[in-house]
Amino acid sequence: MESADANSEVENDEVMKLLRDKFRLSAIAITESQAKQNGMAVSKVVVTCIADLAFKYTERLAKDLHLFAQHANRKSVNMEDVILCGHRNEHLSGLLRTFSNDLKAKDPQSERKRKKEAKKIDK
Repeated sequence: MESADANSEVENDEVMKLLRDKFRLSAIAITESQAKQNGMAVSKVVVTCIADLAFKYTERLAKDLHLFAQHANRKSVNMEDVILCGHRNEHLSGLLRTFSNDLKAKDPQSERKRKKEAKKIDK
């Protein structure tokens, strides 16, 4: 049993390293693109620091989302959890609410379908 747990932990570490590296490359590309677009130069050290900070922020956000869903006795994260994560930043919270409302306006049937499906499952 301990061997299986150790193997699983090693695999998780490898997956996390791969995700971090891919995230870092994406963040570096975005930072360099924005700097170029604005006629600025950004040092490699600063770009790497920004990428690491963004990854750490994203990890924290993912943990918070998981905890909010778990607190609501759900196994999956929903839009309300995402909006709740942005509650300390009024501007972000407003943007998330607007985005959520826009999504609901584009597909008003999806919420009704989920409610009907949930009722069928309960029966």
